[in-house]
Formats: sequence, C-alpha cells, structure tokens
Amino acid sequence: MTAAETGQAEQTEHIEPAPGRAPHWQRYALIAILALGTVLYGLVMWTDSWGNTYYTAAVKSMSSSFTNFLFGSLDPAGVVTVDKPPLALWPQVISVKIFGFHHWSVLLPEVIIGVATIFLLHRTVRLWAGENAALIAALVFALTPITVMITRTNNTDTMLVLTLVAAAYAFTRAIRAVEPGKRTKWLLFAAFLIGCGFLAKMAAAYVVLPAFFAAYLAGSEAPWRRRALDLAGAAVVLLASSLSWVAAVTLWPGPKPYIGGSTDGTALDLVLGYNGLGRVFGGEGTGNGGAATGTPPPGGGDPGGFGGPGGPGGTSFGGESGPGRMFNEAVGGQISWLLPLAVVTLAVAAVLGFRRWRRSVPADTAGRAGWVLWGGWLAVFALVFSYQKGVFHPYYTTVMAPAIGALVGVGTVWAFRKYREPEGLGRFVLPAGVAVTAAWAWVLISRDTTWNGWLRYAVVIVALAAILALVLHKVQRVGLVLGLVAVLLAPAVWSGAGAVSTTAIASLPAAGPVDDLMPAGWDSAELTAGQREILEYVKSHSPGAEITLAVEGGSQSAKTYIVATDETVVGMGGFDGRDPAPSTDQLSAWVRAGKLRFVLTGGGMADADTIIERAEWVERNCEPVLTVKGDDEMPMGGDGLTLHECTVR
Repeated sequence: MTAAETGQAEQTEHIEPAPGRAPHWQRYALIAILALGTVLYGLVMWTDSWGNTYYTAAVKSMSSSFTNFLFGSLDPAGVVTVDKPPLALWPQVISVKIFGFHHWSVLLPEVIIGVATIFLLHRTVRLWAGENAALIAALVFALTPITVMITRTNNTDTMLVLTLVAAAYAFTRAIRAVEPGKRTKWLLFAAFLIGCGFLAKMAAAYVVLPAFFAAYLAGSEAPWRRRALDLAGAAVVLLASSLSWVAAVTLWPGPKPYIGGSTDGTALDLVLGYNGLGRVFGGEGTGNGGAATGTPPPGGGDPGGFGGPGGPGGTSFGGESGPGRMFNEAVGGQISWLLPLAVVTLAVAAVLGFRRWRRSVPADTAGRAGWVLWGGWLAVFALVFSYQKGVFHPYYTTVMAPAIGALVGVGTVWAFRKYREPEGLGRFVLPAGVAVTAAWAWVLISRDTTWNGWLRYAVVIVALAAILALVLHKVQRVGLVLGLVAVLLAPAVWSGAGAVSTTAIASLPAAGPVDDLMPAGWDSAELTAGQREILEYVKSHSPGAEITLAVEGGSQSAKTYIVATDETVVGMGGFDGRDPAPSTDQLSAWVRAGKLRFVLTGGGMADADTIIERAEWVERNCEPVLTVKGDDEMPMGGDGLTLHECTVR
C-alpha cells in the first residue's frame, strides 16, 4: 500500500499473513475488535449511570405520547422540547418501550450504535485501502478515549458519528461503482445519511460537506456535467432529509411543544441560530448556546450560561480557540494521541500525490477520493473546532476519530510496506512514526503524572523495543506488533479506565484526569431528601392535578423529578430556564383550570429575563408554603428551594 498517490494501486495490498491463515485471522481480528468495543461501551450498563439525565428525562417523556416522541419533548406535559431534533433519542425511546424504563435500556442503543460504527468504519476503509488498513482503523477508533466516554452516555454525538460514517461508506460505494446509475444512487444515499446526521445534531453534520464535495469531484470518473448533476441531486436529497423534521414542526396542525433553544419557538430558528451559526461564531439566544449574563451554576463555568446539556458553556471547557486547541490540556488527551501521526500521513500523501501528478502518472481516482474524503474530514473538523467561538466541549471531537483511524490505518500499512523494501529512506518511516507518537504520548501523560503517570514509562519502553526490533530487521512482524502496542497503549489505558469508571459525568464525558467541573448530583437519578419532602407535600395537597409541579430553573432543576418519578413535572424554561415556555399567560390558564397548583423556585439564573418575568408572576399569584434548605447534592438550587401555592388573582 502506498501513501497518497504514488502508487494508488498499491494501497490495497495487504501485509502478507502466515500461509493458510489469511482467511481466518483477519476475520477473527475484526470479531475481537468488535468484542472489545462492546465491552468498553457496554460496561456502563452494569453501573448505576442513567446517562445524561437531561436526555434521559426527555426519553421518558417522549415515551408517553406520540406528540412528545415526534417533537422530542423534555417534559411529560409536552411544554418544551430538548434543544436538538429527536432522531438520536428515538432509538432510546423504542428501547424503553420494549424493555421498560431502566438505566440499561436507555443506554443499550448507544452501545449498539457504537459497535455498529466500528463495523461500518472497517467496511468503509476496507473498500478504500484493504483489510489490514481497515482493521487498524477500526481498532484506533474503538480505543479513542473520548469515543469510549461519549458512547457510554446517551448524548447525541454517538448517532452523529454513526450517520456520518455510514455516509462515508455509501460515498465510497458510489466512487467505486462502475454503472453511472448505481454511482448516483449511492451518492444520493450518502446525502440522505448526512441529512440524518443533521437530525441528530444539526449543523455539526454539515461540517463534512466540503470533504464529500471535493472527494466526489476528485474521485469520480464521470463527465463533469454528470458530476454536477449528481451533486445537485445530492443537495436536494440532503435538504429534504435535513429539513423533514423542521417541516413536520412547522406544518403540525395541532398543539405542539415550544422548540427549546429557539428565540421564537420555531425549529428553523433553532437551525439557523443556536444550533447553526451560533455554534461557530457565538451569539445571543434563549438556548444554552447563547451568551448570557446570569450566574453560573455551582461548580463553575462561564458567567451566564450553560454550554449545552453538559454544563457550563462558552470556551471554558475546551480552552481558548486557536490553532493549538486540539492539543491543549482539555482536549489533547481526549482525541490527539494519534493526531500527529494522522497529520504526517496526510502530509506525506499530499507530497507524493503531487509528485505523481507532476510525473503525469495515471491516478487511481477511487484511491484519491479516499484521501480527499478522510483528509478533508479531519481538516475541516479540526479547523472548525479549533476556531469555534460558540459553545465547545472536548467531547465534540469524537467525530474526528473515524478520520484519524482511517488515516492511521492506511499510513501504517504503507509504512510497513516501505519498511520491507531493502533500499531507500522509506524503511525508517515506521520507526519514526512510533517514536513521534510515543513522544507525544509522553507529553500528554506528563501534564498530570498523579493520574497513571507510570504509563509514560511503559509507552517509552515498548516504543524502544519496537524501534529496536524494526531497525534490526530480524523480527519484522514482532516489530510491527510492538509498534502498534506502543502507539495504542496510552489511549487504550485511558479508554479502559474510563470504561470502568463509576464517577464519570455523563453530561460532560471526558477521559483521564478530569477536574470536578460539575456540582455533585448533576446527573443523579435519585431525589434528594429535600426534593422528596417537596414532592410529598405537593402530592398530598393537590391530588388529581394534571401537572404535579412546575419547577423554575428548567431541565436542570426538573430532570431528576422526571426520571425518578412518574409525576408530571414541568421544567420551566427548557434547558436552563431561559426559554419563554411556559409563558405567564399559560401558567395563569393552568391555575385557573385547576391543572397546576404548585410552583417551585430557587433554581436557574436569577437575572435571565424569562425567569424574572415568571418570578414576578409567582410573586403576584402565589404564596410560599414550604422552604427546603439547599445542600451539595442539589444540582440547582443549592441556596435553597421555595415551594409556592398559586391562585390567580
């Protein structure tokens, strides 16, 4: 296999297996990698984790009615939705409907999605570069620390990665199709799948579009007119797939929840604002992606806001934007272990491809498309994340893992082939790659040696052994195996430690030494003593009320009530309390109709306009009847909660 385009035909050559074992060991290796992913992702089901309880509360609410299911309602009453389209939550709802509402039934679909992504990545890279490169790509992806951590939760990123990798598979099939009709069908299917990614995490799915567009232009052998028509058709399918949910929300004839995170209750505003340009450039908004001016929750964070369903927002969790963000202390240990190796592979591919073009050597267009696709995928995500001014969390980078895996897989196979050549400097590429990756692992681990600091010495020892075996040219395969162990040992340990962790925060997943950025009980599915006292009082004094309790502070104050009980509890204001739902008019209507009697205050950001408006309504129409002192277990309302009994005056 050759890097880049110096011999694209050679890219599909394999490392020669032992005689008679070729059909079996590769198949067994894939099974082992899938089993490894299943264990790493699935161990969480044997803990008491309920995942990100913001989404878990929505899953339970969505399972109560079709309208809630379709729109992604956060609360059982269907007042306000989560701040994303519901596609990523639908498999969880289906699982809950089949198995009942349990922590493992909520997380089971995520494990299946994670393992399916490993398999699809293997199949995609195999089409492009052969079996050995595909196996390495799958293993690298499975052992990426942030991928392990995000797949242990029910955040939307896992579904996003699956849809994009599936789109890459369909695209690769399109490039390799001989018949024009099949090529077009596969390309349209790839566009449809990217649209599904949009329904999981909106504009995040569109970041890869430049890579797909450029790869099709570079890799298709169709006439330019046909390429233009194919891409135009793909654009139509992409928009239809992406906007299907927006259309459903817009055209729905009956009552529907307020779209959380929007400024006007419309899905289109959510697409263009908070989950669109607002993510990249920052900006205002009622959703948690906007710049706000409120007080941060216990545990830290930027003043005034939450960075999505993972806690405080802004750039505080991902470090300052700039070219070094992917390698900084917050992000580096999550995704960058093999990033230098992937970048070097891509650079070598570009140089050799240019030399091939200068010599007018016929190119393998399908191979070229693979380089453009995966190299572009990595480049555009790295650039967007590095310079993103809006909300950024390190776990977003899990979407870079497939590209890193693909490039490292192809680069490793090429480097081993060059290593086996008797002459030339190419034989030193593989030992050099091991050395560079081990050196970067030393840097990452040394940032906090109190957490598995021994690992840096283990990496160096294995790397030296691998380099020695490779340089001596006596035990080539042993050297290759040791080299793989050296470059994967550190991320494997970080992934393994994360997989068995019982203290990881599901709403803000991260591997390695992580500070306590969130307050105790942030993702708890158990009511505190104070919350139980409040709920018991409410149930005994308002029997038969349609809405048991309306809670100020949004989902962060209400989610535990929804997850832990079967009561109809409304988190006023959506994610963090800033959505104008329910309005004060709606509250008045509920009270007049006898649907609501009690409102709980004390959570949320005190100076958000919508919270102030509702607080004034409570002051005019309600009387305090119970005060519960705050404690460290309360994710919101640490200063105390006040229960009010309301009668419209």
